[in-house]
Amino acid sequence: MQTANIHPSSSHSNKSLYLAGIRAGIPVIFGFIPVGIAYALMARQAGFTAMETIYMSISVFAGASQMMATGMYAQNAGIAAIVLATFLLNLRHLIMSTCVMNKMQPAPVLLKLLASFGVTDESFALFTTAKEEHSHIAYFFGMITVTYSSWIAGSAIGALASDFLPAILTASFGIALYAMFIGLLVPSIPGNLRLGLLVLLTAVCNTILTQIIPSSWALIVSTLVCTFAGMFFVELDDDTTNENTEVTV
Repeated sequence: MQTANIHPSSSHSNKSLYLAGIRAGIPVIFGFIPVGIAYALMARQAGFTAMETIYMSISVFAGASQMMATGMYAQNAGIAAIVLATFLLNLRHLIMSTCVMNKMQPAPVLLKLLASFGVTDESFALFTTAKEEHSHIAYFFGMITVTYSSWIAGSAIGALASDFLPAILTASFGIALYAMFIGLLVPSIPGNLRLGLLVLLTAVCNTILTQIIPSSWALIVSTLVCTFAGMFFVELDDDTTNENTEVTV
């Protein structure tokens, strides 16, 4: 009798958490679809077919890396440079996934491995700032159902409509990624001015190196050098971090 009572309750709880995760992820749609379209337009211009463009979103699900890879491919960068650049860009996912899994309530390893595929900057921010009762894998799956599907939808729209969209419209989607990066970066600067200066230093370093070496390698070198400098230059104050977290919540 006890077993019969436990399972329906657990199932209902998981369903409620999953639906709550979907609701939490809905605002991300308005950012992911335009950026997904921008990525697809860039990929198509770089020579990717519509199916290749969509498949990359299905199998990779990392907007910044996909746009970097397609941009470098369009500039005839070598495979080694593309792989190294995307690897460095995605190193942050190791930290983000660790933080997400540490907050998440105990769950089967296979489900955690599947959930780790859905960790993005946005799902990381939403989950780590969510209420404690939402630190469940069902809630996280609800969020990534929205983020993953909206990213693929945006990519599909861009890939299939690239030949029909007006040039001025396709150009406007190109700024979506920059707008997203600025939106993620700016809120962090008031609490840590050194972080903003480090970003500026990276941009300046990349601009200078681009005049000396190929742009693909300039990006890699400037990222490595400035990341190393940031280890000594940027200090994360606990009080500031807590204040930023409270504001975000």
